Amino acid sequence: MAKEDLPSTSKDLQELQRKLSLLIESIQNNSKVVAFMKSPVGQYLDRHPFLALTMLVFVAVSAIPVGFFLLLVVLTSLAALVGVILLEGLVISVGGLSLLCVLCGLSFVSLVMSGTIMVSYVMVSSLVNYWFSPRLLTQQNSGGDCQLAMKSADLEGLYQE
Repeated sequence: MAKEDLPSTSKDLQELQRKLSLLIESIQNNSKVVAFMKSPVGQYLDRHPFLALTMLVFVAVSAIPVGFFLLLVVLTSLAALVGVILLEGLVISVGGLSLLCVLCGLSFVSLVMSGTIMVSYVMVSSLVNYWFSPRLLTQQNSGGDCQLAMKSADLEGLYQE
């Protein structure tokens, strides 16, 4: 049963690879992406993919703390309109220092996460390449052809007798 699943699995993987390549091609052909990749920052990040992945993870992870900080700033600004100017300065200072500490911690977490993602990608891709290598598929096909040749030779021997 495992031999029957192997061609189906490789066809599914080929279909998935085709869909992913179409998605990547449509993203790369987007005018905004093309304009960004022609900029000096885009060219630098294209030459340094680990840094680009680290920045992407950092921005994604730091969106919530930055949102909370901006909410805190808006709420304290409203309180300042009521007349609590000293309280606003204190809360924004404490909030700014807290945000600085959280962002420093998140930068370390994003470095660790992007390193883990890169290592996982390399491991999974090498395992997939090993499991579904053309060498293994041709060995299995040649073994199946051999069995067919032996069966046809047996049938020819029966007809000759």
